[in-house]
Amino acid sequence: MRVSVDRDRCCSSGMCVMNVPEVFDQDDRDSLVRLRQTSFRPDQFAELRLAAQLCPGGAITVAEEETAAIDD
Repeated sequence: MRVSVDRDRCCSSGMCVMNVPEVFDQDDRDSLVRLRQTSFRPDQFAELRLAAQLCPGGAITVAEEETAAIDD
C-alpha cells in the first residue's frame, strides 16, 4: 500500500491525525499534513483508507499495490 499527501489540498482539519496518529502529523509551522512513516503494516490498511475518506480536502491518497502473477 502506498500513501501520499498533497499539502496543497490540505485544509488542516486534523482528521487524519485524530484517526491514525502513528502515520499522520501536522507541521508545526503551517498545520498541514505530513507523513510520519512511509511503510505500513497490514493492520493499518483499514485505518489509512478511512483517513483518506474522511479528509475534507481530499489531500490523502491511498493506492493499493498490485501483486503481479508470475507464470512458470
